[in-house]
Amino acid sequence: MLYYLFEYLGSEYQLPGARLFGYISFRSAMAIILSLAISTIYGKKIINYLLAKQVGESVRELGLKGQSEKAGTPTMGGLIIIIATLIPVLLFAKLENIYVILLIVTTLWMGAIGFLDDYIKTFKKDKEGLKGVFKVIGQVGLGLIVGCTIYFHPGITVKEEANRAVPNQELSEAGDPREMGPEQKTTTTTIPFVKNNEFDYASLITWINPDYAKYAWIIFIPIVIFIVTAVSNGANLTDGVDGLAAGSSAIIVLTLGIFAWVSGNIIFSDYLNIMYIPRSGEMTIYITAMAGALVGFLWYNTYPAQVFMGDTGSLTIGGIIAVLAIATRKELLIPILCGIFLMENLSVVMQVGWFKYTKKKFGDGRRIFLMSPLHHHYQKKGHHESKIVVRFWIVGIFLAIVTVVTLKVR
Repeated sequence: MLYYLFEYLGSEYQLPGARLFGYISFRSAMAIILSLAISTIYGKKIINYLLAKQVGESVRELGLKGQSEKAGTPTMGGLIIIIATLIPVLLFAKLENIYVILLIVTTLWMGAIGFLDDYIKTFKKDKEGLKGVFKVIGQVGLGLIVGCTIYFHPGITVKEEANRAVPNQELSEAGDPREMGPEQKTTTTTIPFVKNNEFDYASLITWINPDYAKYAWIIFIPIVIFIVTAVSNGANLTDGVDGLAAGSSAIIVLTLGIFAWVSGNIIFSDYLNIMYIPRSGEMTIYITAMAGALVGFLWYNTYPAQVFMGDTGSLTIGGIIAVLAIATRKELLIPILCGIFLMENLSVVMQVGWFKYTKKKFGDGRRIFLMSPLHHHYQKKGHHESKIVVRFWIVGIFLAIVTVVTLKVR
């Protein structure tokens, strides 16, 4: 909203400094400052409100040290993250931008699902919360919305080199700027560590018949649904010890911010020789707002936590990360960038699968880990949760660096 106000004041009255709001970098800086202020200053008020409403965590006995002490800690803290993200976005972003709209819809959609789950756990005293099938339906529904929007909306396009016959490396060595062709709809994405690092999902069916390219949505949309569901569940599983999900997510979101910034800037995308995605740079405002909200939330969520994000936060964070990765055409980098989420997911799948297999084969179920998800395994080994969290953050930073390096290592 402030963007439109200062755009009007600048054009009509030549207000000094009004043009600053035309720069994504300035608006991003303002968004992260405001979101950080909201989450730290007003976060305490929200926590006190949750305490007054007795929105306390009901802790299941898992035999973990210090677990019983967390009983009664306010949950639904994801509301802090959502509020601290949306307010700066509404103030500083271009609200007609389709990417911003998609991210706002994702936030509200997944936030509602997570809130309903936390509400059932807290007020209905049902430890299972919202039934898993309804969560999956909600995630699939969001994936369907995101997939259809990205595939069919005319404002979501990519610009490619006008002369694809000249190898990218030759253009780079010559030092000449790439000649960009017109905007076009495409299902092209980025593959890491290969020279020609672009892959078109349509090629999965056009090898049968080139005319089948118009049916690429049959492949693309289910892939988007899978990614949204997998990443949101991964973030949900990671939210098990104080500060782990929020800190890991902040690292991931900031990395995606780099991708959104360079992909949406024709100069940087040309310099790095990567895909140019018009209008995607506006997502940087959303990303910085969310990063500020996550860091501010950590003020209260680090050990010993004064508030838990609950599914209100974790499902929302996972959904947003998935949409950001898909929108920047970097979803195939998720196994690297979201390696923490992937490890947590795999540890549960491996544990459950091995237990069922050994119970059927030997009569008694056996385990790979002392407990899953993975962070509980290290708790069982006697590591303090603060040490576990910091070490997971370090791994997350390493994976983020590797992910950014893929821009040039091919």
